[in-house]
Amino acid sequence: MSISSKLDQLHLEITGNKWLHYFAIFLRLALAFGFITSGIVKIIGERFASGLSVNHPMGQYLEALHHTGFYYTFIGVMQVIAAILLLVPRTVALGALLYFPVILNICVLSYAVRFEGSILTSPLMVLGSLFLIFWNYDKIKYILPFDHTIVPNAIPKQKKLSNKFPAKFFLGVLATVIAIILFIRFGFDIMPRNSFKDCNSEFVGTNRTKAGSRFCDCIHKQGQPLDSCLKEYNKAPDDSIPIK
Repeated sequence: MSISSKLDQLHLEITGNKWLHYFAIFLRLALAFGFITSGIVKIIGERFASGLSVNHPMGQYLEALHHTGFYYTFIGVMQVIAAILLLVPRTVALGALLYFPVILNICVLSYAVRFEGSILTSPLMVLGSLFLIFWNYDKIKYILPFDHTIVPNAIPKQKKLSNKFPAKFFLGVLATVIAIILFIRFGFDIMPRNSFKDCNSEFVGTNRTKAGSRFCDCIHKQGQPLDSCLKEYNKAPDDSIPIK
């Protein structure tokens, strides 16, 4: 069986389940809500995450983006358009294809600057948009470099949705969420956090309070690049006695 036929068969199995239909609807609504809210903020000209200090790495990016004029508005318009396309059944495929590169960029940015505001939600939104893209595989498969020769009766048509609960699938979703949370928790030695106070709190009770304080000052007060502050932190010596 060709790759195309295998994907056709997998797509048929997934779209033939009632519970996964509900899941797809949930994703469409959730992803659309995320982009409509953030898109409108840009369209009306307000800075996104206005409470975030301009000295924070993400704050610097958002501040610069806010001052790009009509480009800032353009991003908001595209987010709202992608969200609306997701809400309309006939245009879900187009909406998912438009949504994916935007949210992927946000995800990479969030991890690059270790931004707590979207470091959890953005990868989940990336996976959600990928699910919707595959959900509409039958509509977009012809742009893929596979042999799409149709073999009569090779792929049976789904006549009735299955009511079987896909326990393995949803356990996989839960495991993925937990894995992302654990990576965020243990994958980074330190985080700039969203405020100077929160930044300092992660060093309380450790032998890195002085180094941590300088790191937080470097980020939140001096507004230095994250990489520079991390290098300074890693070079700093440990405290002689942990401060509690």
